Amino acid sequence: MKAIIKIKSEADMYRKARKFARKIDAGESVPEADYHLGLISAEDLFKDLTPARLALIEHLKELGPSSIYALAKALERNYSNVHGDVMRLIELDLIEKQEDGKVLVPWECVQVTLAVGKQAA
Repeated sequence: MKAIIKIKSEADMYRKARKFARKIDAGESVPEADYHLGLISAEDLFKDLTPARLALIEHLKELGPSSIYALAKALERNYSNVHGDVMRLIELDLIEKQEDGKVLVPWECVQVTLAVGKQAA
């Protein structure tokens, strides 16, 4: 499975959530699907997915489960900055924290799509 990050309008996100909820309410089986993260604007996308956070995801994907300390050391970044980035990426469900405290990227890949223009929606 992969994580797919796109800019979506609130209306689109609510419409998709209602459609999914109707299927569940009707008792339909819902197949396991990719994780979709819809952000409302390019500003939100770039605020949450900074170059440092994208590099962190990429490095952690290559490294495998790691402590935040080891990750900060490998990235040659300040521990508290990496810790803050990790916490935000956990909130966004782009990385996970295991019971042993190590963090990892649970996705085969993370795909970021930024479409611009009238046809983008």
